[in-house]
Amino acid sequence: MDGPLKELAKLENLTAGESGKGKSPSIADSLDSLLNSLHEARNAIHAGPVSSDLFSQLSQTVEIKKKEVDERQKEIYSSVSRFGKALDKRFPASLPSYPLLFTSPTSLAALERTVVLHLLRTGQFDTAEIFLQETGLAIPSELRAQFIDLHTILQALRNQDISPALGWVANNRNFLRDRGSPLEFYLHRSQYMRLLTTHPPDPMRAIAYARETMQPFYVDNEDEFKPLTACIAYLPLSRLQDSPYAYLALPSLHLDLEPLFAKEYCASLGMSRQVPLRVVGDIGGGGALARIEKGRKVMRERKSEWSQADELPIEIPIPPENRYHSIFACPVSKEQSTEINPPMMMGCGHVVNKESLQKLSKPGSYDPVDRRVKCPYCPAESTHGSALRVYF
Repeated sequence: MDGPLKELAKLENLTAGESGKGKSPSIADSLDSLLNSLHEARNAIHAGPVSSDLFSQLSQTVEIKKKEVDERQKEIYSSVSRFGKALDKRFPASLPSYPLLFTSPTSLAALERTVVLHLLRTGQFDTAEIFLQETGLAIPSELRAQFIDLHTILQALRNQDISPALGWVANNRNFLRDRGSPLEFYLHRSQYMRLLTTHPPDPMRAIAYARETMQPFYVDNEDEFKPLTACIAYLPLSRLQDSPYAYLALPSLHLDLEPLFAKEYCASLGMSRQVPLRVVGDIGGGGALARIEKGRKVMRERKSEWSQADELPIEIPIPPENRYHSIFACPVSKEQSTEINPPMMMGCGHVVNKESLQKLSKPGSYDPVDRRVKCPYCPAESTHGSALRVYF
């Protein structure tokens, strides 16, 4: 959707009165300037006799402003045309219609729940409340309270207040430790850099804060502690921005805390880091529906059927941020792994499917566990029983 969204953003800027090329004033500026000229001419006429030059200058001003408006209008028309072409390019075929898709109570409830979770996840609480009243859907009050808590903490982070986030981290420290999350360290790092880059800088207060809060993270983040201490030599902020540690003065050091915190908070609720309808739009509306419909049309014409009910006969492109699980294909049999035929790692580190491992086993032992296995990719040998299942 990058193409249509980019053109739509340009169109919104133009219709809002912003100058696209930066050379000519916007339509709003041209009209405001023309109105000011007319008001000045009227005041001059009311004040007393005026020269004929006033009307000739006013006529020239009107012509100049008219040309400016016409030029800006051409840009708007051009953007509208490009927006339409971008949409046609992105969606070459019309999206299919499935009128019976959400007729069952189960599917309708799933759709409504997805919508309301999206509204809660994005902080649209008033809209979510109205939606719940109209649909009669029941959402646990605890879940709604948790999303309100999430957005309260995110708002505090925008206001450079990390205290609510640290409070949540303290209550969920074991969960974050099991995930290997750097959230708590990054929160303290943000506060430390804010103390260093205040005007005037207060390095002693920042050092005291680091000693009090950041020492437990030194072992796991030793490489990051070194630039955090060395950057003190380049204060104040103007010098730090031209130093090897300029990245520590970037706004992203603080702004990146919001998506990271939202990700960890949603993970604690067992939810994806992506907002629900964003995933639906990126995968479904972004091309999957059109590809599936085209595949169905081709199969109907060829009078063929899908081989398996749980597989698609065509590849669906998925954005990298929505790829949650890796798929292993055995380098020997070229087949994808399944629960029945999982990937197995031999002693040398190479991985094959379980069925391939069994075929590679050498005869000679009555116990299958003790049978020797020759790796097809290196000279190493190992026993069948020493192979470990790999989880992706």
